[in-house]
Amino acid sequence: MKYTMKIAGLERDLPLCQIADDLYIAAFICFGDAEITTACAEELLKLVSRDDYDYIFTAEAKGIPLAHEMARLSKAEKYFVARKGAKNYMPDPISVEDHSITTKGAQKLYLGRDDAEMIKGKRILLVDDVISTGGSLRAMEEMVNMCGGTVTGRVCVLAEGDAAKRQDIKFIGTIPLFNGKGEPIGT
Repeated sequence: MKYTMKIAGLERDLPLCQIADDLYIAAFICFGDAEITTACAEELLKLVSRDDYDYIFTAEAKGIPLAHEMARLSKAEKYFVARKGAKNYMPDPISVEDHSITTKGAQKLYLGRDDAEMIKGKRILLVDDVISTGGSLRAMEEMVNMCGGTVTGRVCVLAEGDAAKRQDIKFIGTIPLFNGKGEPIGT
């Protein structure tokens, strides 16, 4: 099953993936699709003012190409990535717990103390590919707060399900949830 939609002016077929007995999501994956990544980054930058943030912040993994391309296009010198595991190169990492709809169970996000120090006192724009329940977004915001930064904006490519009703997120498009027959739920 698939769901065909236009995203940032480009048509894509999104595979439907089961996440519960009778609940499916359309998987938007920009990895390997340079055209959609660039188009989405351009559209996301139209939703925010470069004067409103110092750094872009995302969580591993699917937000990375978007954050990278947004930083490149806006000529930002640096962006930050909360990793799904502590790395040897991270000095004294901090962590927060993340509950995402697409990950079974809880996971932790990590950031090195050196990056945390750079975030302190700075205005941060959170970037994600899709926001559904907001679990990853909450974890990123908690991490920014732990670092002493201030979240000044939240953007994503697609708002899924009830996330489309949120007033604190800017997004390019919306995407429904689906039942076991591949039919949109609640539309």
